Amino acid sequence: MVRRKGTASLLLAGAAALAALAAFAAPPNRQGDVGADRERGREVYMKWCAGCHGDEGRGDGPAAEHLLPKPRDFTMALYQVRSTATGQLPLDEDILRVVNEGMPGSSMPGWKAVLSGAERAAVVRYLKTLSPDFAPATAPPAALSFGSAPRGGDAAALEGRDLYRRIECWKCHGDSGRGDGTSAPTLKDDLGNPIRAADLTQNWTFNGGGTAPDIYRVLRTGMDGTPMPSFGDLIEGRIITDEQLWRVAQYVRSLSPAEPPRARDVVRAARVEAGLPSGPDDSAWASVERYYYPLVGQVIVRPRWFAPMVSGLWVQALHDGRALALRVTWHDPSQSPDSSWNVWRARVAARMGADDSAAADSTPLPDRLAVQFPARLPAGLDRPYFLMGSVEEPVYLWSWESEPRSAVEATARGADRLEPLAGLTDSVATSSTYDHGEWRVQFTRALSTGDSTNQLEFVTGRPIPMAFYAWDGSNGETGARMAVGSWSAVYLAEPARASTYLSPAFAMLATAGLGLTVIWRAQRHRRKTTDDGTDIGTSEAE
Repeated sequence: MVRRKGTASLLLAGAAALAALAAFAAPPNRQGDVGADRERGREVYMKWCAGCHGDEGRGDGPAAEHLLPKPRDFTMALYQVRSTATGQLPLDEDILRVVNEGMPGSSMPGWKAVLSGAERAAVVRYLKTLSPDFAPATAPPAALSFGSAPRGGDAAALEGRDLYRRIECWKCHGDSGRGDGTSAPTLKDDLGNPIRAADLTQNWTFNGGGTAPDIYRVLRTGMDGTPMPSFGDLIEGRIITDEQLWRVAQYVRSLSPAEPPRARDVVRAARVEAGLPSGPDDSAWASVERYYYPLVGQVIVRPRWFAPMVSGLWVQALHDGRALALRVTWHDPSQSPDSSWNVWRARVAARMGADDSAAADSTPLPDRLAVQFPARLPAGLDRPYFLMGSVEEPVYLWSWESEPRSAVEATARGADRLEPLAGLTDSVATSSTYDHGEWRVQFTRALSTGDSTNQLEFVTGRPIPMAFYAWDGSNGETGARMAVGSWSAVYLAEPARASTYLSPAFAMLATAGLGLTVIWRAQRHRRKTTDDGTDIGTSEAE
């Protein structure tokens, strides 16, 4: 079989399909059942899959023009997630895994909770009929043997890091693994679609799984149709050993947290007495809890944006009773405006459909971040419309840009109606750092401003609604083309009262005193009983 390259996958939210699991638990079809089984699989496919993948499986469904990565063209029989060698067809189990689990980082969801085992089995068999490569006479593919992961340790981690550089993973994925390598702006799949280098610090977004064995499998097999090659030939050529490739997989796994982040509704701002951090790189932030805040493409109003570059933020907060400091961190492979990403931006614009044609404008764009609050603290659980408020109920914003690096306060009355607040350019202090694919920005503002008409007054002891938006200029994002989140909240902790510390102490002393009293009375009673010559057990029995 001709050796092929690999195929793409990595962003967004939408919905697409594939299918199959019980296919392998079900008995083989008898010849007379083939036609009925194919029709059953086709029915499932047309209901759940054709909207993205098209009626004929060519990846050209009505939703396809808005999706990036593009839906799979099943007629080409190019599959990224496989346990077979580069250029080989996948096993049925490989297709099944994608049907069940989906493809993180793309619009392909998992169908395990939606379709029955029989439905998934039938659709998998139907998918194979869409390409002549799966002809019955074709010899079945052979799975590669991956062995077991070697034991790790500090020395193994250092070896993995050195091998990461030696086999030049950094060229696409960057020195720190954040997808900001020198080749990242030029990457495209075999069909010419732009494809992002994976952010190796976010393994919950990996196509095919984020464990060390999952990563090793991708290193061995490559991802057909994409720029991700197989490193199996380095093993065959004795340039590296199988154990060394495992070391790379273990190193890549170590770049992500032990568990995927869990989004929470409230960011707690602890009160500090020693002063607020001086900037986003102040060492004081190292001991402050981080909160993950997911983002998705803005698809509510035109121009809709299905291809955001920023998929999530990390938020930290502190206050000292006088001012609030908010630190926001996110991954962005470019420090916009950056002309080296012009080719990427043009490709994204060309693939995003007529609704997003405005993205083709080549005007240099900065990176942006907005922090949103209600204009006034709402009563109860009421909040303004999450997408930058409305004419009737506006919101209050801190809007930061990378060029120039500054922030302004503004009122927003909708996604297209942002009104900077005149004369308040210095009210919110900002400091920012861009380092190896990561932005770190600190906002600092007084809790009380004396202008409650235009600025939100922060109070302690109650949740304050808060939301975020992000724009990557190198991805053509501006205006309504952005990544959005939902309302969360920031809670400014109140100072601890003396009773907070004294009450537990008094409780401990009272408990200890009571215990000593009980012991003293028991000992006194025993002494009295002994002096009287009375046996306690006998006395009670009588």
